[in-house]
Amino acid sequence: MLGLASTFAQTKVSGHVYDEGNTPIPFANVLFKGSTIGTITNEDGKFYLESEEDWETLVVSFVGFKTIEIPLAKRINYELKFTLIEEESSLDEVLIVTGKQSKKASENPAIRILKKIWDRKRENGLSQFKQYEYDQYEKVEFDLNTIDSALIKSKLFKGMEFVFEEVDTSNVTGKTYLPIFLNESVKKISGDNTMSKEREDLIGNKNSGFSNNQIIIDFIDDLYSEYNVYDNYLKFFDKSFVSPLSKTGVQTYNYVLSDSAYIDNKWCYNIIYYPRRKNELTFKGDFWVNDSTFAIKEINLQASKSANINWVKEIYIEQEFDVLNDSLFLIKRDYFLSDFSMNKKEKSRGIYGKRTTIYDNYKFNEAKDEKFYDKVVYNYEADVYNREDDFWETNRLEELSKDEKGVYKMLDTLKTVKKFKRMYNLGSILASGYIEFTSLNLDYGPIFSTFGYNEVEGIRLRTGGRTYFGPNDLWRIEGFLAYGFKDDKFKYGISGKWLLDKRSRLTIFGGNRRDVEQIGASLTSSTDVLGRSLASSSIIGTGSNDKLTNIKLTNLGFSIEPMRNFEVRVDGSFRDLSSASPTFSLDYNDPNSLTGISSELSQFESRLSLSYFPNREMTGFGVERREKNTNFARLFAQVSRGDRDWFSSDFDYTKVQFSYIQPWQIGGFGRLTSSIEAGKTFGELPLALLNVVPGNQTYFSIYNTFPQLDFYEFVTDTYSSIHLEHNFNGRIFSRIPFLKKYNLRAILGLRGVWGELSDENIALNTTGSPVEIPLIAPDSRMYYEYSFGVANIFKVLRLDFNFRGNYLDRPDARRFGITGSFGFYF
Repeated sequence: MLGLASTFAQTKVSGHVYDEGNTPIPFANVLFKGSTIGTITNEDGKFYLESEEDWETLVVSFVGFKTIEIPLAKRINYELKFTLIEEESSLDEVLIVTGKQSKKASENPAIRILKKIWDRKRENGLSQFKQYEYDQYEKVEFDLNTIDSALIKSKLFKGMEFVFEEVDTSNVTGKTYLPIFLNESVKKISGDNTMSKEREDLIGNKNSGFSNNQIIIDFIDDLYSEYNVYDNYLKFFDKSFVSPLSKTGVQTYNYVLSDSAYIDNKWCYNIIYYPRRKNELTFKGDFWVNDSTFAIKEINLQASKSANINWVKEIYIEQEFDVLNDSLFLIKRDYFLSDFSMNKKEKSRGIYGKRTTIYDNYKFNEAKDEKFYDKVVYNYEADVYNREDDFWETNRLEELSKDEKGVYKMLDTLKTVKKFKRMYNLGSILASGYIEFTSLNLDYGPIFSTFGYNEVEGIRLRTGGRTYFGPNDLWRIEGFLAYGFKDDKFKYGISGKWLLDKRSRLTIFGGNRRDVEQIGASLTSSTDVLGRSLASSSIIGTGSNDKLTNIKLTNLGFSIEPMRNFEVRVDGSFRDLSSASPTFSLDYNDPNSLTGISSELSQFESRLSLSYFPNREMTGFGVERREKNTNFARLFAQVSRGDRDWFSSDFDYTKVQFSYIQPWQIGGFGRLTSSIEAGKTFGELPLALLNVVPGNQTYFSIYNTFPQLDFYEFVTDTYSSIHLEHNFNGRIFSRIPFLKKYNLRAILGLRGVWGELSDENIALNTTGSPVEIPLIAPDSRMYYEYSFGVANIFKVLRLDFNFRGNYLDRPDARRFGITGSFGFYF
């Protein structure tokens, strides 16, 4: 079966290139004689090359060595070994050798060319036009790779052996692979450089077996985001790689002027580049650049094997640019291959992710009204995802291969196999956290909230569910039922929301919940009826988790988006709050009480909330949508008003709150996340309604909390806080010799809070209770903490070493602590 599949390509060659001392030669050129079909050897001198045509001779060359030509006796030639003999360089300017290359333009002709690329890059491509328009065809394929007899005969594929009829061989790595998923899309892209606006119209989308699975489509879009090789940094898998065309590239890469030749009747230079250091986010490869415009004609990028990136063994990129006239080079084809694997061993099995993008039908300087670019699609267009075969025959800019055509048929058959259905359903459960009951239009879950523990409830079991007719439902109802074995009480919650108008996103919502919760887990108050903090159910922690509150909450309101990514929310809530633990007091002085002290409060509160998310991209058309990206700011402002005249409430007050969260990509130095919060309360309030500085007594690293503070250690009615966290993505550890091989990632954190608490509020809450919490605010000086973190331990573990900066004289102050988290990150 594998033999039959391998006959589709006519010529296949693999092998190694060495020097006379049997040392591998990286970045050597290997191509079929009389063609432009070629590749370069990897860091170990290994290569693989294939073509659908018959070729009789292979040419192997590298600067400083004699070129050799090898006859190919057969169409398939694997594991060949070639030895190159050293000779003097034919370039007059400089003798080029392997290893470290000069950074000076006077000594290295490649640097002189690179500087001219920098000078001209703004004059190349679409940026030289006021407006532009083009057609884009994109094909994304996922393949199971390293197919062998052991896999075919494994129990995993028992009953599904027919899928291996589609096995082929990669023309980049030489490994066998089985196509398992294919997605195609046709888009019309329009842009205006004078307004810095771009519009993308999806004309058609088709994928094998999952035609309406928007989550898969969004995952693909996010995984393979757009990039420009002229940019200083190229972002892949949420990591910023240094571009070989970057102005900082000289400090990161070695450059070698390797060759020059005519390509499409244009004289071009060939420059090979490779990283100066290991364990950084870098590439190796080569590019061809025109000698007059200094525009890139072709470029190949291959991620260094030592690059600090998880679950990805290989990244390979090819870009080709078309010559439209003497000075205009525009991208016509982009090919991106990634090899996802548990480790980077050569023989490890994984999944190829391949994206091919074709660009065509360019048009320029056709002005459009600004409203054209601001158009938003409000409805799910089923026709776009169900185009007929005639549409694809007309709009495909690159024909499908025989194997790719077979994927559609194979997946249609596979969906009828019960074993595959079970595997697919299991993956869906792990991804969403819900178990689907499609016949009932219900989902059970989230399953990860089933078990919890705290001092009040003891062991807590939770069951829940939601209505689910599809991803674009206009309304949704969800609820839960929980039971605590220690307090022997049931808790419940139910909420619903209904999207009334898609254009304005006018939505009404409401709900009711009776529960036990750790309030004060965040400074900015939440309006989520069913939301519950991690602190409410932490199984183990640094201290007793007994400062919990009984809460009965009813909420009703509406939200609207008068403009894109700007949300206005108006709601009202009524709460009954009381202590859930005999060791925790929410008592306050109440002259209207028979005892002069009240332990419970009832309060109605109305809120006006404004949220703005610049550059946020959303997907979906229903009452619930999903965020496609994470690199956007989050601004939030809220005014809350408590009124005694509503529903016999206990207090009058006004709260003003603001928060601003911003991620910053600092080029090759990693990612900084910053947040600022501020708030002010006008009026006298009991502890249950004041602003508690969010301590963290769990062993989990939770952003926007203070891990060296206990719950309720600081209480305020006026506050401001700042949190800074910088992930260096391996930039630091890659420079430490004995640590760089572990691909660890350094994280620095700094956080602080200042606040005040009025004498009136202190007096209101001073009742003389033996379990009363002393109310203290960080008003004499800002309280601060700092932390040093090590992430990517065993690829999934992060540990933070947290230090308390001041207020060390407080009783039981925790000077040092360790928190951690788990996660799968690239």
